[in-house]
Amino acid sequence: MSDPLPPIRYTQAGDVDIAYRVVGDGPIDLVWVPGLISNLEIEWEDHVKGDLYQRLAGFSRLITFDKRGMGLSDRSVGAPTLEERMDDVRAVMDAVGSERAALIGNSEGGFMTQLFAATYPERTAALILFGTGPRSEPAPDYPIASAMEGVRRIVENGWGTGSSAEIFASTLKDHPLVRETLGRIERAAGSPRTIMAIVDAVTRGDVRSAAPMISAPTLVVHCRDDKVIPLEASQWLVDHIEGAQYVEIDGEHVVYDTGRFVEEVEAFLTGDRPAAPVERVLSTVMFSDIVGSTEKAAAMGDRQWRELLDQHDRLVEREVAQAGGRLIKSTGDGVLATFDGPARGVTCGRRLHQAMATIGIDLRVGLHTGEIELRGDDIGGIGVHIGARVSGLADTGEVLVSRTITDLVAGSGLEFEDRGEHDLKGVPGSWQLYALRS
Repeated sequence: MSDPLPPIRYTQAGDVDIAYRVVGDGPIDLVWVPGLISNLEIEWEDHVKGDLYQRLAGFSRLITFDKRGMGLSDRSVGAPTLEERMDDVRAVMDAVGSERAALIGNSEGGFMTQLFAATYPERTAALILFGTGPRSEPAPDYPIASAMEGVRRIVENGWGTGSSAEIFASTLKDHPLVRETLGRIERAAGSPRTIMAIVDAVTRGDVRSAAPMISAPTLVVHCRDDKVIPLEASQWLVDHIEGAQYVEIDGEHVVYDTGRFVEEVEAFLTGDRPAAPVERVLSTVMFSDIVGSTEKAAAMGDRQWRELLDQHDRLVEREVAQAGGRLIKSTGDGVLATFDGPARGVTCGRRLHQAMATIGIDLRVGLHTGEIELRGDDIGGIGVHIGARVSGLADTGEVLVSRTITDLVAGSGLEFEDRGEHDLKGVPGSWQLYALRS
């Protein structure tokens, strides 16, 4: 008789309860980031997924969890944003005392995992991207389409019956045990409405900006007959993540050869790879600037102007801290701050406008998510330059953002108005900018 599994436990990510289970005691911490659907109890009972987990736990300390809105974690949270799901991973790692782990991002879970590795390189020992890509819908500069419309039809017309086998494992779709198992997982993962909200968020997401910023050793694995995510999506990742390795194995979107998959992952993770120093990260940069500061200072006089600036600084410190950001420095009549999630930065920009209105100050705010260089307590790099240029184009009372921001906040409820293409001084190309709707 096999040993009983360790119990499922809960931790909190903010005010949301996240279910997790840890199996194995190997020297490598390995976090499995699930795809579209998951349920910790039923997946461990499934022959294929349970076998996969047990094999991974044979050489690692395997950390599995249900993302918010899914399975055994809190359900009534809508469609989680990418940064909220990054919070889930950090909360689970903190709960089990894991400072640094290798992450496996499976299917839809691979989107967030790429963003996590670029945003938190100090916590990412290695990255395995399995059956995933950087976005699900084609774009003018990304002519690769996934089969999310097929997934949408299944959710609308047969969710809970195991019909996802038709697209996840079509060669086994008529096997009664496969349909029965997938039906149980579908029902236990979430209702059709819950799953559809996640599908909608997935189709709007785009994490291509993260790929060049991933410094962790990366393995990209894809099943040859995957009908959901095409091989070209994984090949795009290999082309854009420095040093990424690529492996194709047998199977569809559901891997059949769990032994081969685990062999590839174990060989990749147990190699001797020194950690690269963390000097570059993906971050959301926010610049704010007081409108008409020179005129205000002249009209008020030095003492009153200094008192007003002190009030401004206290409000900025409060709002940035409440949004979980880091206040880098004052720029004279404004500030530079960073955030590990774009929605937090945009929301902070909106709240800054509201706070400053109470003391008679008008702001312009600009944000961009991109590469920054860590320079002690300061930051630099092209991402900072772009953020400054975006801020300079903002109108009074406006939160202006780059296209990268809007791609990453899909599903957050934030709405934007197109402000057209602009040339940013000193930055190559033209940039699509958007203003936050009030």
